[in-house]
Amino acid sequence: MLLVFRHAGVDGGFDNNEPEYDETYNIVILPNYATLPFPSVELPEKVRLAVDAILLAESTERKEQLAAWTADKKQISSYAINLQQIDNGVTVPPSGWKCSKCDKTENLWLNLTDGMILCGRRNWDGTGGNNHAVEHYKETGYPLSVKLGTITADLEAADVYSYPEDDSVLDPILGQHLAFFGIDFSSLQKTEMTTAERELDQNTNFDWNRIQESGQEVEPVFGPGYTGLVNLGNSCYLAATMQVVFSTHSFCERYYTKQSLKSAFETAPADPTVDLNMQLTKLAHGLLSGKYSIPSPDKFEKMNSSSLATNAKQEGIPPRMFKAVIAASHPEFSTMRQQDALEFFLHFLDQVERQNSGSSGSDPARSFKFGIEDRIVCSSGKVAYNRRHDYILSLNIPLHEATNKYEVEAFQKLKAQKTSEGKELDSDEIIRPRVPLEACLASFSSPEEIHDFYSTALQTKTTATKTARLTSFPDYLVLHMRKFIMGEGWVPKKLDVYIDVPDIIDLSQMRSKGPQTGEELLPEAGPEDEFQSNKPSADEGIVAQLVSMGFNHLHCQKAAINTSNVGVEEAMNWLLSHMDDPDIDNPISQKADFVVDQAKVDMLLQFGFQEAIAKKALKASGGDIEKATDWIFNNPEASISSEADCFDATTSSTPTNLDGGLPDGGERYRLVGVISHIGTSTQCGHYVAHIFKDGRWVIFNDDKVGVSVNPPKDMGYLYFFERLKE
Repeated sequence: MLLVFRHAGVDGGFDNNEPEYDETYNIVILPNYATLPFPSVELPEKVRLAVDAILLAESTERKEQLAAWTADKKQISSYAINLQQIDNGVTVPPSGWKCSKCDKTENLWLNLTDGMILCGRRNWDGTGGNNHAVEHYKETGYPLSVKLGTITADLEAADVYSYPEDDSVLDPILGQHLAFFGIDFSSLQKTEMTTAERELDQNTNFDWNRIQESGQEVEPVFGPGYTGLVNLGNSCYLAATMQVVFSTHSFCERYYTKQSLKSAFETAPADPTVDLNMQLTKLAHGLLSGKYSIPSPDKFEKMNSSSLATNAKQEGIPPRMFKAVIAASHPEFSTMRQQDALEFFLHFLDQVERQNSGSSGSDPARSFKFGIEDRIVCSSGKVAYNRRHDYILSLNIPLHEATNKYEVEAFQKLKAQKTSEGKELDSDEIIRPRVPLEACLASFSSPEEIHDFYSTALQTKTTATKTARLTSFPDYLVLHMRKFIMGEGWVPKKLDVYIDVPDIIDLSQMRSKGPQTGEELLPEAGPEDEFQSNKPSADEGIVAQLVSMGFNHLHCQKAAINTSNVGVEEAMNWLLSHMDDPDIDNPISQKADFVVDQAKVDMLLQFGFQEAIAKKALKASGGDIEKATDWIFNNPEASISSEADCFDATTSSTPTNLDGGLPDGGERYRLVGVISHIGTSTQCGHYVAHIFKDGRWVIFNDDKVGVSVNPPKDMGYLYFFERLKE
């Protein structure tokens, strides 16, 4: 038996990170409990090797942390089974590896086709390799590599990367592929971190510490409104969201102040465990009563009353039944995977609104609801209005508006210089862009060009200009920062940026003024206008080239439309394979002729989008992936609503009053809540909430609740503002 003794202490408060320990080891021989110190030269070699293996083994905690970090299980590579391996006499030794093109001896990858050992990618901070492995793939097309140092008897844990699939994958016959180069994997020990482990550690270094206020002496808080939520396994998105939601007056009043547990139980259906009203009331009383927000003494140490005040943590409450009910009808939230806090927030409000339908006075979700008006001016000078309702204001982040762009440019030059010299950047040298929230709001309100807008005045498609304004101002305004964008090669990435958010904002310039004096409205659209507006357009250049080859003009138009105007070759291939279609001579209609390309749907699915929303976005964008992606980000609520009830909206040249019953008031707001995200994807990482309560900022990190020392207001993903009383 191996005993590990740890000595540590934290003076006052709690630290979100595990404390640092001094460890000593002893080997205990049973049953007499004879104790031997370790390490010791007197121990037999087999005993020393066995103890070393135990100490090097990956802990369960580390495995769970990695499982929480990675969004999905690795998939089997489509290149693995039929992988070509070249018999070039290469035999890989069990150690002493070095890159074949430079002096790197770490972060080395073995190409499974030709046995070349090459260094990995260069990281953003200058660490890692010199890109020789990926450059070798670009030169040869050999698809799979395995990271040396991650190969052990547990082959599934080895880090195999597929360059054409651009992801970490599983190789079900990795043992055979390694044996081809003389590698006996059963005798190898792990010496390097996998890609997922390195990503976790790199992100942990800064974001994790800053957002969780690790290292700070955070004073724990107890009492009503300060109850933590136990993490059920990747449920921090739910915990952070519900803590902010139940800090609002509307939800506190609806499910706590004005509704007792008894009344909720009496009005529940036969099975209250599946009743949303019952479970929300139960959750509200658990969070707000203070009954469960009490110090929890250490089970292994007797603590006196004075130490309880500073050192004890609370156990929190596990929201299992609430999660089961709110996620019952959702294919993603019902899983144990990490989810997007924004999507969950919208799904939650949608369910609450449905539950309280027909009784607007008791619907707390309406405190977040507001109206948006799009004013569209076409090239004829005439105007149309499009009104809709929403729960969140989704904002682009204009990086060119950064207040420190000169410092960022200097940092980029320094980074490039150090990279060329093979040096690494220190953490205190890193400069991130700082963008004012005012610039994000201005970007939302600025005019935007709409191409292929069908004008009922001109009876043709033209270019129009759209400006957005708010028709009402809710009790609570939620701002969503679009930190996740599509990078090069259609790889989603997270913007590494700070948002400077003031405590008080004034949005009076964003209020809609409605129709202006002297404006001429666009004529109402008729059935023919609707058809022409929705009719997909063919690229006339592609059509002209096909027609010049002798093909029918209508057939050429259909070919261009059904290949999303990609090019002449693709259109011709479609045309040749569809010449005998029975409907080839039928007039073009949107529903009959436009077919969503499943390959493009699959590409959007790889980005984490749902299939239904991916197809809808491709239809709305004529099959253009870039436009479809923009459409999804511009319509985040569409991912949690059906096409029928996605918007409570109208498009008309004459605006109608859709805002009746919505809360409205002054345009000045105070920041009261921030949900921050740690990680490179919304579907992995960790969420933490900071809430302004009783005149101070409080951190809610799952079951840890304490006074915030330095709330990361510039690192938020969702910002919650409360309207100021006039």
